[in-house]
Amino acid sequence: MRSEEEVVVPAPAAPAPAAGPSRASAPYFDPSIHAHTAFEDAQAIFTGVLFVSLALILFAQVGLLTGGTAGAAFVLHYATSISLGKLFFIINIPFYWFAWQRMGREFTLKTFIAIAWLSALTEWSPKLFAIERLHPAYAAVLGGLLLGSGCLFLARHRASLGGATIVSLYLQHAKGWRAGKVQMGIDCVIVLCALTVVDPTRVAYSVLAAVVMNLFIAVNHKPGRYAVL
Repeated sequence: MRSEEEVVVPAPAAPAPAAGPSRASAPYFDPSIHAHTAFEDAQAIFTGVLFVSLALILFAQVGLLTGGTAGAAFVLHYATSISLGKLFFIINIPFYWFAWQRMGREFTLKTFIAIAWLSALTEWSPKLFAIERLHPAYAAVLGGLLLGSGCLFLARHRASLGGATIVSLYLQHAKGWRAGKVQMGIDCVIVLCALTVVDPTRVAYSVLAAVVMNLFIAVNHKPGRYAVL
């Protein structure tokens, strides 16, 4: 029981939080976050693209394909016999404008470098080594993991391999949709379109590769987990 002398002073009300910018209006990359050094970016782009190029070589060896713009390049490559590297570079050209407008100059320039490097490696690598025997199931699983790892390296250093990856990363930022799930949907559509030029068995292995890749990205690429992203 309080004495008459006690005075109860109410605690001051906490100020209402200021309304922050909406997810859609916020910049794709937070400028306050510490950036990677130029060397860290360079080694990540080099390694990530090297992983992806090895995956594409595995797929080409056994007649598989992947999703995104690389998958579209594979479909055209199988249909026309035009080199995969040239097709991949050309198909990605329209996406540079979207990336420049939505994700900024740094992301777009790094993406351009990654795409040019992958196109070059895709052209040169078959001349550097050859694979004598390879089962499609092994190529699908290993290739899917290599693709997922390579794309994740690039994403964490503010780069991509264009096309569907640009769209999926943007939708993750703007809408909160998981990048892996968005890209899985896009990839599966492209792989299914390949039925017109690729044997159904090879398409089935390609779907396996797309699932492995995008599950890897969905598990390891989550919004807010990595401060440098």
